[in-house]
Amino acid sequence: MTYREHIEALKDDLDFEEQGDAIYLEHSDDEARLLWAFHRPSGSHPIQVGDPNTDVAIMAFNHSRLGALERFIRLNPAVIDNHDLRRHIRNRSRMLFRALVDNDFSELLEVLRLFPVFMDQACDQMVHGRIWNENFVSALRASQFLELAEDHISDTLCEGVLRRLKPLSHYSFDEAKELLSELVSQAQKLHQVIKAYYSVEFETWLSREKLHPLQNIVLTKQIHQLKGNHE
Repeated sequence: MTYREHIEALKDDLDFEEQGDAIYLEHSDDEARLLWAFHRPSGSHPIQVGDPNTDVAIMAFNHSRLGALERFIRLNPAVIDNHDLRRHIRNRSRMLFRALVDNDFSELLEVLRLFPVFMDQACDQMVHGRIWNENFVSALRASQFLELAEDHISDTLCEGVLRRLKPLSHYSFDEAKELLSELVSQAQKLHQVIKAYYSVEFETWLSREKLHPLQNIVLTKQIHQLKGNHE
């Protein structure tokens, strides 16, 4: 009986996955582990993503249900370090980066700091990826991404990052004031693209508000402080 036939025979058992793990996870034959990474019903087992055989690791990566960060961390380093092998996980990686970019960037930044070789895919999704969720990015995390992507900076990439910041129109007046104060306090840590963007946004916002002259002066001063840090 071949490995494939044996796996098919086990499928009707209630403990199919448990039996398969016991037999195939650490099987001495690469072919057996490869087939199990593909056929395992709940997705490949986490340890298979780091299999010493790169074919098994690639199959497991592509059929895993792990989150992006853990999946990349567990992946056999030989796959990450080899351009030709990385091509075999490119489609799955693209899907993972699509989800990472369409979030608050916390996990995206961790992945890119550990594995900068995937920066091109992150930038591609930043430019071309659709926004599915309102998981807006903080100015600080947007700045950290732009710093990591410094060698890939372009107008379209900056636009992709900026459209993931929460628009000022979504803030109440008090929330906008609080955001401005926060940005001024973080100014030394913010990327110049982010500071320039918010300087213009707050100037436009302030021009539309009907404020007491003293309040206008205070807010104008804060905007100038933010603007002054990028000029």
